[in-house]
Amino acid sequence: MKNTKKIGIIICDRYRSCAGGKCFRALREREGAFDIYDKEENVEVVGYTNCGGCPGGNIEYAPEEMKNNGVETIHFATGFVVGYPPCPYIDHFKRFIEEKYDMNVIVGTHPIPQKYFITHTNLGTWQLEEWKGFIKPTISDEKTRLAYD
Repeated sequence: MKNTKKIGIIICDRYRSCAGGKCFRALREREGAFDIYDKEENVEVVGYTNCGGCPGGNIEYAPEEMKNNGVETIHFATGFVVGYPPCPYIDHFKRFIEEKYDMNVIVGTHPIPQKYFITHTNLGTWQLEEWKGFIKPTISDEKTRLAYD
C-alpha cells in the first residue's frame, strides 16, 4: 500500500450539523473531487470542521491545526457551491489558505447532486468562468449526480 495521504474537510457553517455521509461515501468510492486519489492509496481524514460562519472565522486558524496533524490538502465541501446562494468567500478562503499555510485547497468533496445541478443551471448561478472552475471537480456525470440526490 502507498503512503497515507492526509486530508482535511471544511464544510459551510450553514450545514454545521452535517455528519458528512456523502463526503465520506465519495471518498470511499473515489467520486467527485476525490477521484484524484488512486483507489489503492490510503486517504485519511484527519480534520473535519466548519468554516465558522460568514465570513469564515475558522478559516484563519483551522488549517494550521490540520497542517500540524499532517494535512497536505484541504477540501471545501460541496455544500459551499450547491447551497443557495453559493459561498461568496470561496476564492478568498482558498487563496488565504494556500498563501498563509502553503497547502493545496480543492473546492469540492462529493459529486454535485442532480437536483442542485438542475436548480443552479436554471438559475445561471455557475455561468462565470470562476464558478465553472470551482464546480469542475464535482460536476461528474448525470448518473453519478443522481446517485447523490
